[in-house]
Amino acid sequence: MMLNKKIILLLLLSFGFVKANAQKIFSVKYVNQANVKVFVVKYENQCDLKVYKVKYLNQAGKNDGRWYFVSYENQADKKIYFVDYENQADLKIYFVDYENQAGWKNKNLMHKLF
Repeated sequence: MMLNKKIILLLLLSFGFVKANAQKIFSVKYVNQANVKVFVVKYENQCDLKVYKVKYLNQAGKNDGRWYFVSYENQADKKIYFVDYENQADLKIYFVDYENQAGWKNKNLMHKLF
């Protein structure tokens, strides 16, 4: 009986960690508010990360390019600022049309969104 309670507790905790790692993104107005400066490139082959914007929070990934844009800054895991020039960016992204296209092209920069 005690073993079952421990297993249930472990499962509940693990689900909590999965939700905590979701890529909840908020776009800030000023560069000094951002964790990461992002530039959107015109072509897929120029990017570090291919991003798919999901419609619902439960579809967001764990640093795999599936982003959910939250409405309020305090809900976000990461705050981003869209820069005007590529050389100002910490990360270059390309928005894809399909979820299965999302993912890292330059895995050396994954730490930027952890």
